[in-house]
Amino acid sequence: MSKRQNKQLTAILLREESIASRIQYLRGERILLDSDLATLYGVETRTLKQAVRRNAKRFPLDFMFVLTDQEVNNLVSQSVIPSKSYAGGALPMAFTEQGVAMLSGILRTDRAIEVNIAIMRTFVQMRTWLSAHKDLANKLEALEKKYDHHFQIVFDAIRKLMNVEERPRRRIGFQPSPKENVA
Repeated sequence: MSKRQNKQLTAILLREESIASRIQYLRGERILLDSDLATLYGVETRTLKQAVRRNAKRFPLDFMFVLTDQEVNNLVSQSVIPSKSYAGGALPMAFTEQGVAMLSGILRTDRAIEVNIAIMRTFVQMRTWLSAHKDLANKLEALEKKYDHHFQIVFDAIRKLMNVEERPRRRIGFQPSPKENVA
């Protein structure tokens, strides 16, 4: 691949939407899988894993963790990864935002620096978006409570209508008055 093609590919991969679509939510954390990071960095997944294993002290559990079989099965069923074999036989590693930042210290290529900057910007953008929409979430919660109350009134009104005794029906349509005499 030429340098120009490599730069074009990097530009496509580093778009915020491209990175954001790869971010998963697992164990209460927003994470990136090792295979997605390897694609972004332009290295093989095994190379990335090898670099992480060589620097294991830099990756505590809140920076990186290995997925369980159950978590892999869930990711397969949600079509996040195509199959268990996608991971190459080993369980995937999941990197939190801090873990991705730590990767910049062990992967020192120019592309790795660009990728890390783009990923950090994406994480910050997601945090900003979520905090800006907390207000909206609070309003929605208040409406849901209010909505339930209004439904109770509707149900009570329906019950009252169901308990009304049968009244004689009034004829619908034209009714001549009793005084009129039609000849």
